[in-house]
Amino acid sequence: MTPHLQVRNLNAWYGSQQALKNITLEIPQKQITVIMGPSGCGKTSLLKTFNRFFELTEGARLEGEVIVNGENIYAKDVDETEVRKRIGLLAQRPTVLPMSIYENVAYGLYIHRMRQDTRAYKDAVQHYLELAGLWEEVGKRLHDPATALSIGQQQRLCLARGLAVEPEIILGDEPTSALDPISSQHIEHKLLEIKQQYTTVIVTHTLRQAKRLADYVVFMYLGEVVEAGPANEVFSNPKQERTRQYLEGLF
Repeated sequence: MTPHLQVRNLNAWYGSQQALKNITLEIPQKQITVIMGPSGCGKTSLLKTFNRFFELTEGARLEGEVIVNGENIYAKDVDETEVRKRIGLLAQRPTVLPMSIYENVAYGLYIHRMRQDTRAYKDAVQHYLELAGLWEEVGKRLHDPATALSIGQQQRLCLARGLAVEPEIILGDEPTSALDPISSQHIEHKLLEIKQQYTTVIVTHTLRQAKRLADYVVFMYLGEVVEAGPANEVFSNPKQERTRQYLEGLF
């Protein structure tokens, strides 16, 4: 396994409440890693430490290191804006910008000046809408407001917007939990299609989804990583008793 992201001795708190405890972990490159576990076990907190979203919560603090490509993203000289460009987050519910479909995808490209001319921006918007599986549905109405799209289409638009700034890593915080089954299937298929291009880390509360998507699995309980390993090994022969109990639905 070639690690893309490494966590070393990570502890995190919300005020006086400790959310993450002594986590050391490696996330493999260009695979889908699924973080699973019961509600309140620290899955989302861990995910948000990977792109420095965790520190945006009032009273949040952490100790330890999160290393991407050999660099601790919490080092004092690291630009958190650049970190969040390299490591995108697909949230539980889509949050489209109050502008057109086209402008939603192009926004990050404009901000980071990633293209040279109008034609290049248009080509990029089409490319990322195609990558997110949305071009056929919206290609003829790019200047309609993004808020007019269905919630499933909005989530794919958010995926296109995130991909447009060319991240290394895609994070998903239960990215299909607010969607209908067909829209959820669209998102899952797209994540599987692009996994060879991006390192992907997904939090899910659905064991069935974890089994459909995961190449690598992290099982968490009460703020700790109980077990981590290749999905086929963890699902078929878990090493830890708590993992086995969770997979059998005992808690």
